[in-house]
Amino acid sequence: MNFEEFAAKPILANAGIRVPKSILCETPDEVARAAHDIGRCVVKAQVPVGKRGKAGGIQLANSVNDAKKHAQNIIGMKINGYVVDKVLVEAQSNIIREFYAAILNDPVTQTPLVMFSTEGGMDIEEVAASQPDKIKQAKIDVRHGLSLTQAFGLVEDLELSGANEEVAKVLIKLYSAYRKNDAELLEINPLVLNSSRSLEALDCKFVLDDSAVKRQPDLVAIGTPEKLTELEKRGEQHGIKYVELNGNVVVLANGAGLTMTTMDVVRHYGGEPANFCEIGGEAYTKGRAALELVLAKPGIKSLVVNFCGAFARCDVMMEGLLEAWVSLKPRIPVFFSIAGTGDEEAIIMLKKTLNLDPLPNIDEACKAAVKAAEGQ
Repeated sequence: MNFEEFAAKPILANAGIRVPKSILCETPDEVARAAHDIGRCVVKAQVPVGKRGKAGGIQLANSVNDAKKHAQNIIGMKINGYVVDKVLVEAQSNIIREFYAAILNDPVTQTPLVMFSTEGGMDIEEVAASQPDKIKQAKIDVRHGLSLTQAFGLVEDLELSGANEEVAKVLIKLYSAYRKNDAELLEINPLVLNSSRSLEALDCKFVLDDSAVKRQPDLVAIGTPEKLTELEKRGEQHGIKYVELNGNVVVLANGAGLTMTTMDVVRHYGGEPANFCEIGGEAYTKGRAALELVLAKPGIKSLVVNFCGAFARCDVMMEGLLEAWVSLKPRIPVFFSIAGTGDEEAIIMLKKTLNLDPLPNIDEACKAAVKAAEGQ
């Protein structure tokens, strides 16, 4: 789950990281009052995506009239598909240096990763591509956390205008906030050194680990729900985990791990999955709804069904799927891989209803689906 800046910054403040004074506003008149209270300020669009500045969603204001005029232009604009319905009016900072700092889940090492760069205020992906030597990073042992020694060691050789130790302390506070709030990513960009020799977080990106939603109800209440496609909304209504993708090979399997493996095999043979859709767990009885859902995507060319029975029985899943198939009568090549609890019954049902036999394994089923999608 993503969070807008106004919702993310209090996480930093609660961890002891300085943030500028700010007021959340929904109308130009509110912005004018906030600018009168704050003084020289920045009017910032609140949307859960980046590149707001490039889109014109962040503007400096040196007067109340400037702030109100910027608000009139920003409120209602669309940035990366999101309509701006509120802005953050924030005090301007006298900036000496801009840095980048983040703690994130690293899928490669499966540990938290601390990152720091002297190139703050820029897109970190651009820095990584053009100046990779400007990014310092280190794995964090979750058993011990981020120590002052490790944090200082990350930045001690950098020229930070004498703020090395303070930067190290901010990194420790950032890690503390990351742990406390079950973050997947907690990023400050830029972290600035101001004319008072203080470090301030001028922007914050916070992504909550979806698996922690039930542990963090207060955070979830102020988070931004993921923007869903119409098919994804239908999946949610049926209690089915469905993600719409750009490919044309439909994938239907039980269990998230099996589904992702199936998608990987499709890609291995040169195809592109049209979706992620799994009916494991309590959704294993929803084969009919799942088939109707995956077949509703335009442009699909083939379907691979991969059932591996355990708690979710192959025959129960197959029964719902075949009911839907007979009702919908789709004209699409379909290839099955069936194994595990209830597989013999499921294979008999498949043969009786569609006069089809399953392929020997997942590789053969995916390979056949990719060839069918290519018209072979």
